[in-house]
Amino acid sequence: MPQIMHPQAGHEAGTINRKNATDMMIRTLHIQGFKSIYSETLSLGRVNCFIGANGVGKSNILEALGVLGAASNGVVDDESLLRRGVRAGLPRLYKSSFASKSTPPQIFISAEGEAGVNYRVSLLNPLDAPEPAWSYKTEFLTDGEQEIVSDGVRNRKNLNPQAGLAALKLVDLEPANPAAQLMLRLQEFAIYCPNTPTLRGVVPDVQSRAPVGLNGGQLAEGFDALRRNLSDTDGDATVVLDQVLELIDWVSDIQATTHGTALLSSKVPRTRLMLKFTDRFMNKSRNELTAYDASEGALYVIFCALLCLLPQAPRLLAIDNLDQALNPRLLTRLTARLSGWLRHNGPDRQLLFTAHNPAVLDGLDLSDPEVRLFAVERNSDGVSCVRRIELAPELVSLNQEYPLSRLWVMGHLGAVPNV
Repeated sequence: MPQIMHPQAGHEAGTINRKNATDMMIRTLHIQGFKSIYSETLSLGRVNCFIGANGVGKSNILEALGVLGAASNGVVDDESLLRRGVRAGLPRLYKSSFASKSTPPQIFISAEGEAGVNYRVSLLNPLDAPEPAWSYKTEFLTDGEQEIVSDGVRNRKNLNPQAGLAALKLVDLEPANPAAQLMLRLQEFAIYCPNTPTLRGVVPDVQSRAPVGLNGGQLAEGFDALRRNLSDTDGDATVVLDQVLELIDWVSDIQATTHGTALLSSKVPRTRLMLKFTDRFMNKSRNELTAYDASEGALYVIFCALLCLLPQAPRLLAIDNLDQALNPRLLTRLTARLSGWLRHNGPDRQLLFTAHNPAVLDGLDLSDPEVRLFAVERNSDGVSCVRRIELAPELVSLNQEYPLSRLWVMGHLGAVPNV
Protein backbone atom coordinates (compact mmCIF):
# COMPACT_ATOMS: atom_id res chain seq x y z
CA MET A 1 0.00 0.00 0.00
CA PRO A 2 1.60 3.34 -0.98
CA GLN A 3 1.92 5.91 1.78
CA ILE A 4 0.47 9.13 0.36
CA MET A 5 1.45 11.68 2.95
CA HIS A 6 4.02 14.19 4.18
CA PRO A 7 5.86 12.84 6.90
CA GLN A 8 -11.44 26.42 38.58
CA ALA A 9 -12.47 24.85 40.47
CA GLY A 10 -16.16 25.38 40.39
CA HIS A 11 -18.51 26.78 37.80
CA GLU A 12 -18.65 25.93 34.12
CA ALA A 13 -17.27 28.45 31.61
CA GLY A 14 -18.39 32.03 31.56
CA THR A 15 -15.42 33.87 33.07
CA ILE A 16 -14.67 35.53 29.74
CA ASN A 17 -16.74 37.75 27.48
CA ARG A 18 -16.68 35.80 24.22
CA LYS A 19 -17.66 38.90 22.23
CA ASN A 20 -14.12 40.15 22.74
CA ALA A 21 -12.53 36.94 21.48
CA THR A 22 -10.61 37.10 18.19
CA ASP A 23 -9.02 34.46 15.98
CA MET A 24 -7.53 31.84 18.31
CA MET A 25 -7.85 28.48 16.64
CA ILE A 26 -6.01 25.56 18.20
CA ARG A 27 -3.17 24.76 15.86
CA THR A 28 -1.38 21.93 17.67
CA LEU A 29 -2.85 19.19 19.83
CA HIS A 30 -0.55 16.76 21.65
CA ILE A 31 -1.90 13.67 23.42
CA GLN A 32 0.11 11.21 25.44
CA GLY A 33 -0.97 8.17 27.43
CA PHE A 34 -4.70 8.50 26.73
CA LYS A 35 -6.64 5.33 25.88
CA SER A 36 -5.24 3.88 22.63
CA ILE A 37 -3.05 6.95 21.99
CA TYR A 38 0.49 6.52 23.28
CA SER A 39 1.91 9.77 21.88
CA GLU A 40 0.55 11.79 18.97
CA THR A 41 0.86 15.40 17.79
CA LEU A 42 -1.74 16.81 15.41
CA SER A 43 -1.60 20.01 13.36
CA LEU A 44 -5.19 21.26 13.07
CA GLY A 45 -7.05 23.49 10.63
CA ARG A 46 -10.58 24.89 10.55
CA VAL A 47 -12.20 21.65 9.32
CA ASN A 48 -10.58 18.42 10.50
CA CYS A 49 -11.87 15.04 9.32
CA PHE A 50 -10.71 11.78 10.90
CA ILE A 51 -11.20 8.54 8.99
CA GLY A 52 -10.28 4.97 9.82
CA ALA A 53 -11.59 1.54 10.63
CA ASN A 54 -13.87 0.94 13.60
CA GLY A 55 -12.03 0.89 16.91
CA VAL A 56 -8.80 2.56 15.78
CA GLY A 57 -9.12 5.52 18.16
CA LYS A 58 -10.78 8.32 16.17
CA SER A 59 -13.22 9.16 18.97
CA ASN A 60 -10.36 8.97 21.49
CA ILE A 61 -8.82 12.05 19.85
CA LEU A 62 -12.03 13.99 20.38
CA GLU A 63 -12.36 12.74 23.96
CA ALA A 64 -8.79 13.74 24.82
CA LEU A 65 -9.71 17.28 23.81
CA GLY A 66 -12.83 16.94 25.99
CA VAL A 67 -10.66 15.98 28.98
CA LEU A 68 -8.48 19.02 28.36
CA GLY A 69 -11.62 21.16 28.19
CA ALA A 70 -12.73 19.87 31.59
CA ALA A 71 -9.24 20.51 33.02
CA SER A 72 -9.30 24.09 31.70
CA ASN A 73 -12.50 24.68 33.64
CA GLY A 74 -10.96 23.59 36.92
CA VAL A 75 -12.12 20.03 37.59
CA VAL A 76 -11.97 16.69 35.79
CA ASP A 77 -14.63 14.26 37.00
CA ASP A 78 -17.44 12.20 35.49
CA GLU A 79 -19.89 15.10 35.52
CA SER A 80 -17.55 17.52 33.72
CA LEU A 81 -16.63 14.86 31.17
CA LEU A 82 -20.22 13.81 30.43
CA ARG A 83 -21.17 17.46 29.94
CA ARG A 84 -18.62 17.59 27.13
CA GLY A 85 -19.73 14.36 25.47
CA VAL A 86 -16.85 12.27 26.83
CA ARG A 87 -17.81 8.75 27.84
CA ALA A 88 -17.42 8.36 31.59
CA GLY A 89 -15.37 5.34 32.61
CA LEU A 90 -13.07 3.86 35.22
CA PRO A 91 -9.57 5.37 35.42
CA ARG A 92 -8.01 2.21 34.01
CA LEU A 93 -10.06 2.71 30.83
CA TYR A 94 -8.64 6.20 30.23
CA LYS A 95 -4.93 5.48 30.67
CA SER A 96 -2.89 3.81 27.96
CA SER A 97 -1.81 0.26 28.72
CA PHE A 98 0.07 -1.67 26.03
CA ALA A 99 1.79 -5.01 26.51
CA SER A 100 4.74 -3.84 24.41
CA LYS A 101 5.21 -0.41 26.04
CA SER A 102 5.67 0.95 29.52
CA THR A 103 2.55 2.51 30.99
CA PRO A 104 2.98 6.28 31.41
CA PRO A 105 2.38 7.51 34.98
CA GLN A 106 -0.04 10.23 33.84
CA ILE A 107 -2.20 11.42 30.97
CA PHE A 108 -0.68 14.44 29.22
CA ILE A 109 -2.67 16.72 26.88
CA SER A 110 -1.62 20.04 25.36
CA ALA A 111 -3.31 22.58 23.07
CA GLU A 112 -1.37 25.38 21.39
CA GLY A 113 -2.60 28.33 19.37
CA GLU A 114 -0.81 31.00 17.37
CA ALA A 115 2.26 32.81 18.68
CA GLY A 116 3.02 30.27 21.40
CA VAL A 117 -0.19 30.54 23.45
CA ASN A 118 -0.46 27.17 25.18
CA TYR A 119 -2.35 25.24 27.85
CA ARG A 120 -1.16 21.82 28.97
CA VAL A 121 -1.80 19.48 31.85
CA SER A 122 -0.76 16.10 33.14
CA LEU A 123 -3.46 14.30 35.09
CA LEU A 124 -3.48 11.44 37.60
CA ASN A 125 -6.12 9.18 39.08
CA PRO A 126 -5.12 6.06 41.05
CA LEU A 127 -6.11 2.94 39.13
CA ASP A 128 -6.78 0.85 42.22
CA ALA A 129 -8.45 3.52 44.35
CA PRO A 130 -9.97 6.10 41.99
CA GLU A 131 -10.99 9.48 43.34
CA PRO A 132 -14.19 11.31 42.34
CA ALA A 133 -12.02 13.90 40.58
CA TRP A 134 -8.70 13.51 38.81
CA SER A 135 -5.59 15.17 40.23
CA TYR A 136 -3.42 17.68 38.42
CA LYS A 137 0.23 16.67 38.45
CA THR A 138 1.43 19.58 36.33
CA GLU A 139 -0.36 22.53 34.75
CA PHE A 140 0.97 25.21 32.42
CA LEU A 141 -0.62 28.25 30.78
CA THR A 142 1.11 30.95 28.75
CA ASP A 143 -0.14 33.72 26.47
CA GLY A 144 3.02 33.44 24.38
CA GLU A 145 4.81 36.22 26.23
CA GLN A 146 4.41 35.42 29.93
CA GLU A 147 3.81 32.31 31.99
CA ILE A 148 0.49 32.61 33.79
CA VAL A 149 0.67 29.19 35.44
CA SER A 150 3.92 27.20 35.49
CA ASP A 151 4.44 23.44 35.54
CA GLY A 152 6.13 23.40 38.94
CA VAL A 153 3.31 25.16 40.78
CA ARG A 154 1.70 21.80 41.54
CA ASN A 155 4.55 20.97 43.90
CA ARG A 156 3.18 23.43 46.47
CA LYS A 157 1.65 21.47 49.32
CA ASN A 158 -1.08 23.99 50.07
CA LEU A 159 -2.79 23.54 46.70
CA ASN A 160 -5.79 21.30 46.21
CA PRO A 161 -4.50 18.80 43.60
CA GLN A 162 -8.01 18.25 42.22
CA ALA A 163 -8.62 21.95 41.44
CA GLY A 164 -7.22 23.58 38.32
CA LEU A 165 -5.22 26.70 39.04
CA ALA A 166 -5.38 28.10 35.50
CA ALA A 167 -9.18 28.39 35.69
CA LEU A 168 -8.82 30.58 38.78
CA LYS A 169 -6.13 32.74 37.17
CA LEU A 170 -8.48 33.78 34.38
CA VAL A 171 -10.15 36.38 36.57
CA ASP A 172 -6.87 38.31 36.50
CA LEU A 173 -6.61 38.29 32.71
CA GLU A 174 -8.08 40.73 30.23
CA PRO A 175 -10.72 39.12 27.98
CA ALA A 176 -8.60 39.86 24.91
CA ASN A 177 -5.57 38.07 26.33
CA PRO A 178 -4.69 35.14 24.01
CA ALA A 179 -4.46 32.74 26.96
CA ALA A 180 -7.95 33.76 28.12
CA GLN A 181 -9.28 33.21 24.60
CA LEU A 182 -7.65 29.79 24.36
CA MET A 183 -9.09 28.74 27.72
CA LEU A 184 -12.57 29.89 26.69
CA ARG A 185 -12.41 27.74 23.56
CA LEU A 186 -11.40 24.73 25.61
CA GLN A 187 -14.00 25.33 28.31
CA GLU A 188 -16.79 25.52 25.72
CA PHE A 189 -15.67 22.47 23.76
CA ALA A 190 -18.15 19.60 23.40
CA ILE A 191 -18.51 16.43 21.35
CA TYR A 192 -21.90 16.29 19.64
CA CYS A 193 -23.24 12.92 18.52
CA PRO A 194 -26.75 13.00 17.01
CA ASN A 195 -29.10 10.05 17.16
CA THR A 196 -32.44 9.66 15.42
CA PRO A 197 -34.79 9.16 18.42
CA THR A 198 -33.44 12.28 20.12
CA LEU A 199 -33.60 14.35 16.92
CA ARG A 200 -37.21 13.29 16.49
CA GLY A 201 -38.02 14.29 20.07
CA VAL A 202 -39.03 10.77 21.10
CA VAL A 203 -36.38 10.47 23.84
CA PRO A 204 -34.83 13.27 25.92
CA ASP A 205 -31.31 14.53 25.37
CA VAL A 206 -28.93 13.31 28.08
CA GLN A 207 -27.01 16.60 27.95
CA SER A 208 -28.87 19.79 27.04
CA ARG A 209 -25.81 21.67 25.86
CA ALA A 210 -26.39 24.73 23.72
CA PRO A 211 -27.38 25.15 21.02
CA VAL A 212 -28.95 21.81 20.02
CA GLY A 213 -28.16 19.37 22.86
CA LEU A 214 -25.33 16.88 22.53
CA ASN A 215 -27.63 14.38 20.79
CA GLY A 216 -29.99 16.82 19.04
CA GLY A 217 -32.75 17.15 21.62
CA GLN A 218 -32.99 20.92 21.11
CA LEU A 219 -33.12 20.88 17.33
CA ALA A 220 -36.29 22.97 17.10
CA GLU A 221 -34.97 25.56 19.55
CA GLY A 222 -31.72 25.74 17.60
CA PHE A 223 -33.49 26.23 14.27
CA ASP A 224 -35.71 28.92 15.76
CA ALA A 225 -32.59 30.69 17.03
CA LEU A 226 -31.00 30.46 13.58
CA ARG A 227 -33.99 32.02 11.83
CA ARG A 228 -34.11 34.83 14.38
CA ASN A 229 -30.37 35.37 14.13
CA LEU A 230 -30.43 35.50 10.33
CA SER A 231 -33.40 37.89 10.34
CA ASP A 232 -31.34 40.30 12.46
CA THR A 233 -28.39 40.31 10.08
CA ASP A 234 -27.82 41.84 6.67
CA GLY A 235 -26.09 40.59 3.55
CA ASP A 236 -26.07 36.88 2.78
CA ALA A 237 -28.48 35.71 5.51
CA THR A 238 -31.05 34.47 3.00
CA VAL A 239 -28.33 32.76 0.98
CA VAL A 240 -27.12 30.85 4.04
CA LEU A 241 -30.58 29.56 4.89
CA ASP A 242 -31.16 28.61 1.26
CA GLN A 243 -27.94 26.59 1.35
CA VAL A 244 -29.37 24.54 4.19
CA LEU A 245 -32.78 24.07 2.58
CA GLU A 246 -31.39 23.09 -0.81
CA LEU A 247 -29.75 20.04 0.79
CA ILE A 248 -33.24 18.79 1.70
CA ASP A 249 -34.76 18.59 -1.78
CA TRP A 250 -38.33 17.66 -0.77
CA VAL A 251 -38.75 20.65 1.57
CA SER A 252 -40.12 24.05 0.59
CA ASP A 253 -40.00 25.50 4.11
CA ILE A 254 -39.07 24.68 7.70
CA GLN A 255 -40.47 26.45 10.75
CA ALA A 256 -40.19 26.04 14.50
CA THR A 257 -43.68 26.11 15.97
CA THR A 258 -45.59 25.61 19.20
CA HIS A 259 -48.69 24.63 17.22
CA GLY A 260 -47.67 21.23 15.93
CA THR A 261 -49.88 19.11 18.15
CA ALA A 262 -52.39 18.49 15.38
CA LEU A 263 -49.60 16.96 13.26
CA LEU A 264 -48.78 14.26 15.83
CA SER A 265 -50.57 11.26 17.26
CA SER A 266 -51.60 11.75 20.89
CA LYS A 267 -49.46 8.70 21.73
CA VAL A 268 -46.23 10.32 20.54
CA PRO A 269 -44.07 12.28 23.00
CA ARG A 270 -43.68 15.90 22.07
CA THR A 271 -41.81 19.01 23.16
CA ARG A 272 -43.23 22.52 23.45
CA LEU A 273 -41.38 23.72 20.35
CA MET A 274 -41.39 21.47 17.29
CA LEU A 275 -40.00 21.57 13.78
CA LYS A 276 -42.63 21.76 11.04
CA PHE A 277 -41.64 20.75 7.51
CA THR A 278 -43.58 21.68 4.39
CA ASP A 279 -43.32 19.03 1.66
CA ARG A 280 -43.29 20.77 -1.71
CA PHE A 281 -44.64 17.72 -3.57
CA MET A 282 -47.70 17.01 -1.44
CA ASN A 283 -51.24 18.41 -1.57
CA LYS A 284 -51.47 21.61 0.47
CA SER A 285 -54.07 20.10 2.77
CA ARG A 286 -51.66 17.36 3.84
CA ASN A 287 -48.14 18.63 3.21
CA GLU A 288 -47.00 19.49 6.75
CA LEU A 289 -45.20 17.12 9.11
CA THR A 290 -43.01 17.28 12.20
CA ALA A 291 -39.55 15.90 12.93
CA TYR A 292 -41.24 12.71 14.11
CA ASP A 293 -42.33 11.85 10.56
CA ALA A 294 -39.68 13.69 8.52
CA SER A 295 -36.75 12.05 6.79
CA GLU A 296 -34.00 11.42 9.34
CA GLY A 297 -31.46 12.68 6.81
CA ALA A 298 -33.09 16.12 6.95
CA LEU A 299 -32.68 16.17 10.73
CA TYR A 300 -28.98 15.30 10.55
CA VAL A 301 -28.36 18.01 7.95
CA ILE A 302 -30.08 20.62 10.14
CA PHE A 303 -28.15 19.41 13.19
CA CYS A 304 -24.77 19.91 11.48
CA ALA A 305 -25.79 23.23 9.93
CA LEU A 306 -26.91 24.69 13.25
CA LEU A 307 -23.65 23.77 14.97
CA CYS A 308 -21.69 25.54 12.25
CA LEU A 309 -23.95 28.58 11.80
CA LEU A 310 -25.25 29.49 15.24
CA PRO A 311 -23.19 32.04 17.21
CA GLN A 312 -24.33 30.24 20.39
CA ALA A 313 -22.40 27.12 19.36
CA PRO A 314 -18.90 26.54 20.75
CA ARG A 315 -16.12 28.07 18.73
CA LEU A 316 -14.34 24.72 19.00
CA LEU A 317 -16.55 21.64 18.66
CA ALA A 318 -16.58 18.06 17.45
CA ILE A 319 -19.18 15.85 15.78
CA ASP A 320 -18.71 12.12 16.21
CA ASN A 321 -20.00 10.11 13.23
CA LEU A 322 -21.07 13.10 11.17
CA ASP A 323 -21.96 10.84 8.24
CA GLN A 324 -24.61 8.65 9.85
CA ALA A 325 -28.05 8.38 8.17
CA LEU A 326 -26.97 10.42 5.13
CA ASN A 327 -27.07 9.41 1.48
CA PRO A 328 -23.51 9.46 0.02
CA ARG A 329 -24.21 12.27 -2.45
CA LEU A 330 -25.95 14.35 0.22
CA LEU A 331 -23.02 13.72 2.56
CA THR A 332 -20.58 15.02 -0.05
CA ARG A 333 -22.62 18.20 -0.50
CA LEU A 334 -22.95 18.71 3.25
CA THR A 335 -19.23 18.24 3.85
CA ALA A 336 -18.43 20.78 1.14
CA ARG A 337 -20.56 23.36 2.99
CA LEU A 338 -18.93 22.99 6.41
CA SER A 339 -15.97 25.35 5.99
CA GLY A 340 -18.08 28.19 4.57
CA TRP A 341 -20.73 27.80 7.26
CA LEU A 342 -18.08 27.93 9.96
CA ARG A 343 -16.58 31.12 8.49
CA HIS A 344 -20.05 32.71 8.42
CA ASN A 345 -19.67 33.40 12.14
CA GLY A 346 -16.07 34.51 12.04
CA PRO A 347 -12.60 33.27 11.17
CA ASP A 348 -12.01 31.32 14.38
CA ARG A 349 -14.73 28.64 14.28
CA GLN A 350 -13.18 25.17 14.29
CA LEU A 351 -14.62 21.69 13.76
CA LEU A 352 -13.30 18.17 14.27
CA PHE A 353 -15.37 15.22 13.06
CA THR A 354 -15.14 11.49 12.47
CA ALA A 355 -16.61 9.62 9.53
CA HIS A 356 -16.75 6.15 7.98
CA ASN A 357 -18.54 6.83 4.69
CA PRO A 358 -16.02 7.33 1.83
CA ALA A 359 -18.31 9.95 0.22
CA VAL A 360 -17.28 12.43 2.91
CA LEU A 361 -13.85 12.74 1.27
CA ASP A 362 -15.29 14.04 -2.00
CA GLY A 363 -16.65 17.07 -0.15
CA LEU A 364 -13.26 18.02 1.31
CA ASP A 365 -11.27 20.66 -0.57
CA LEU A 366 -7.76 19.56 0.40
CA SER A 367 -6.27 22.41 -1.64
CA ASP A 368 -7.54 24.65 1.16
CA PRO A 369 -4.88 24.48 3.92
CA GLU A 370 -7.59 24.96 6.54
CA VAL A 371 -9.36 21.75 5.45
CA ARG A 372 -7.47 18.73 6.74
CA LEU A 373 -7.89 14.98 6.45
CA PHE A 374 -6.36 12.57 8.94
CA ALA A 375 -6.04 8.79 8.68
CA VAL A 376 -6.16 6.95 11.99
CA GLU A 377 -4.82 3.42 12.26
CA ARG A 378 -3.54 1.06 14.95
CA ASN A 379 -0.07 -0.37 14.46
CA SER A 380 1.13 -3.87 15.30
CA ASP A 381 1.34 -2.91 18.98
CA GLY A 382 -2.25 -1.66 19.02
CA VAL A 383 -1.20 1.99 19.27
CA SER A 384 -3.34 4.59 17.49
CA CYS A 385 -1.29 6.42 14.88
CA VAL A 386 -2.51 9.58 13.16
CA ARG A 387 -1.17 10.94 9.88
CA ARG A 388 -2.36 13.82 7.79
CA ILE A 389 -3.24 13.02 4.16
CA GLU A 390 -2.12 15.87 1.91
CA LEU A 391 -2.18 16.54 -1.82
CA ALA A 392 1.26 15.10 -2.51
CA PRO A 393 2.09 14.62 -6.22
CA GLU A 394 1.29 10.90 -6.14
CA LEU A 395 -2.15 11.57 -4.66
CA VAL A 396 -2.85 14.39 -7.14
CA SER A 397 -2.02 12.06 -10.01
CA LEU A 398 -4.28 9.30 -8.70
CA ASN A 399 -7.03 11.81 -7.92
CA GLN A 400 -7.17 12.84 -11.58
CA GLU A 401 -8.41 9.34 -12.40
CA TYR A 402 -10.35 8.45 -9.23
CA PRO A 403 -12.16 10.51 -6.58
CA LEU A 404 -10.78 10.40 -3.05
CA SER A 405 -13.67 8.22 -1.94
CA ARG A 406 -12.65 5.56 -4.46
CA LEU A 407 -8.98 5.84 -3.53
CA TRP A 408 -9.86 5.21 0.11
CA VAL A 409 -11.90 2.12 -0.73
CA MET A 410 -9.08 0.88 -2.99
CA GLY A 411 -6.65 1.17 -0.06
CA HIS A 412 -4.47 3.98 -1.37
CA LEU A 413 -5.09 6.18 1.68
CA GLY A 414 -4.78 3.47 4.31
CA ALA A 415 -7.22 3.77 7.22
CA VAL A 416 -9.09 0.60 6.23
CA PRO A 417 -9.81 -2.46 8.36
CA ASN A 418 -7.39 -5.38 8.16
CA VAL A 419 -10.06 -7.95 7.33
